[in-house]
Amino acid sequence: MNTTALKSLLMEYDKKRRHAQEVAEKEKEKLYQEFPQLANIDKKINTLALSSLKEITLNNDQELLAKFQDQMLLLKKEKENILASIGVKASSLLPHYECTHCQDTGYVSQGTKTQICNCLKQKIYDIEYNKSNMNSLEKQNFENFNIQLYSTDINPEKYQSDISPRENIELILKICQNFVKNFDKIEEKNLLFTGKTGLGKTFLSSCIAKELLKQGKTVLYQTASVMLDTIIDYRFGKATSSKDIYEHLLNVDLLVIDDLGTEGTNQMKLVELFNILNSRLLNSKKVTKTMISTNLSLQALFETYDERIVSRLVGNYDICYFFGEDIRFMNS
Repeated sequence: MNTTALKSLLMEYDKKRRHAQEVAEKEKEKLYQEFPQLANIDKKINTLALSSLKEITLNNDQELLAKFQDQMLLLKKEKENILASIGVKASSLLPHYECTHCQDTGYVSQGTKTQICNCLKQKIYDIEYNKSNMNSLEKQNFENFNIQLYSTDINPEKYQSDISPRENIELILKICQNFVKNFDKIEEKNLLFTGKTGLGKTFLSSCIAKELLKQGKTVLYQTASVMLDTIIDYRFGKATSSKDIYEHLLNVDLLVIDDLGTEGTNQMKLVELFNILNSRLLNSKKVTKTMISTNLSLQALFETYDERIVSRLVGNYDICYFFGEDIRFMNS
């Protein structure tokens, strides 16, 4: 990401953080006016902290430190009693940040290290890669997924299945929900959606992405053609390609590869696709999952991709076969 765009994002974060703090301060002042006893106890706590900690630090006085801790504990208990008596939660006095992990700073500390928060990572992904791919998440979620659009007719000759399209989509829906629920478990497989257009593959991909974003996961959503062209541009050092593209593709929590099979395969693209899929499976830093959507049949996948890629898909992905009539026309 270029410096100007990152600076703009961090200014946005600073603005959100200051707004949350200002709102919290105004709410606190209102409570102080209504309940003076709350203002008094906070004043006592602040006075004790300022007067004692300076002396403790200068003199390294352990006895004074113990005394301070006892006094502070008593004051905090008194404050808890006051809050309980007026029916106010302690959290009401604190700023309500959009991201509770980084408190709207964009960064979190882990031990002695400071690293970028997932919320800021996601904004970077959205700007650099996702663009219009994830602009319909508000409407496309599990609550709005209508299984009634799928036929209850059983037609083995037409669908190559002994169950109806509705029974099939109910099974796929459960697989998707379990994928979200068990995302952090290593044994939970990745997902491969296969079937013709208009059967709900993109909709369910969006449902999964939205639920994981709500959990604080990062999601990178790319068509296979754009993803592989971007990687190759990066390999050849083209200025339009982000130098971080490979790191992002390997380490994002969920990588969604849409329209696999439309990228126009050649040996270089096959190698890069295998590297991405295999590296994510072997990621030792954290659990990463991949979700792939394709209009190709399983037979066509075997014919299009080499054995190394297909073996990864068959062995490490739950394969969901979508069939039925185009629900886009039924929903219009």
